[in-house]
Amino acid sequence: MIEFTDRRALMALLVTLAESAGDVVWRHFVAGCTVMHKADESPVTIADREAEAVILTGLAAITPAIPVVAEEEAAAGRLPDAADAFFLVDPLDGTKEFIKRGDDFTVNIALVEGGVPTMGVVYAPARHAVYWGDVALGAWQAVRAPDGERHDARDIHVRACSDAPCAVASKSHAMPGLDAWLDAGGIAARVSVGSSLKFVLVASGEADVYPRTGPTMEWDTAAGDAVLRAAGGRTLDADGEPFRYGKPGFRNAGFVATGGYEPAPLRPFIA
Repeated sequence: MIEFTDRRALMALLVTLAESAGDVVWRHFVAGCTVMHKADESPVTIADREAEAVILTGLAAITPAIPVVAEEEAAAGRLPDAADAFFLVDPLDGTKEFIKRGDDFTVNIALVEGGVPTMGVVYAPARHAVYWGDVALGAWQAVRAPDGERHDARDIHVRACSDAPCAVASKSHAMPGLDAWLDAGGIAARVSVGSSLKFVLVASGEADVYPRTGPTMEWDTAAGDAVLRAAGGRTLDADGEPFRYGKPGFRNAGFVATGGYEPAPLRPFIA
C-alpha cells in the first residue's frame, strides 16, 4: 500500500487500474454481452459490473481508508457517506454507446477532496486513448495500444478561445434550453460525442466548452472534470459558481465545463 501523500504514485496506480478495468470492458465489447436494466430502466451489462469489481478490488488494496462511491454499488443501494476525501467510479460511462457498438464509452475513476475532483483518469478503450490529471501536477493524454503498451504521452492544456468557439454536446440526450444558451453565447460550432469524452475534448484543447442543462450523477462527471481542471479548465454550476461534489444523493444539476471560453450562467435557460 502506498502513502496517500505520494500523489504521483497514486495517479499512476489509478491509470493502471482504469486500464485493467477497460480491458474487461473491451473483452465484453468484442465478444458481446447481454443487456439488462436497472430499477430506473437504464441499461447495464456484465461489463459494467465486472469492470467495477476490478476497480473496487484495486482501490481497496491501494487506499483502503478512502470511501468509494461507484455506480453499480449505488444502484444496489450501497452508498457510503461522503467523506472529505472519496473516490467516484463509473466503470462504463456511455453504456448506450457500448451497446450500439459505438466507440464513445469510457472507464472513469476520480478522487474528490474537499468537494473538488482533484485527480482523475478517463480511459476510452475503443479509441485507444487514456487521459489523466491531478490539479497539483497537470494533465496528460496517451495512446494505449492493443497490446497494452502506453505511448505518445503528452501534456494537455485547454486552449485560448477564438472568435468562433466550439461546444461539445451529448450524443444520446436532448438538452432543454441548450440551443438557446449556445445561440446567446454566439456558439455555432458543435461536436456531438458521448460519455466523459466531452470533458477531455475541452481539456485537450479540441473544443472550448461543454454545457449540460440536464441532470447527471457525480460518477458520470468527476473523472473528466478532474482532468479538465488539471489542464487549466473550470466547471461551473448553473449560477456560475464552482461546481462541487458530495451533494445529496451524488446528483448533479446543470453545469458548464469550460476552457478559455467565458460562459454565461445556465440558470436563465433551465426550466
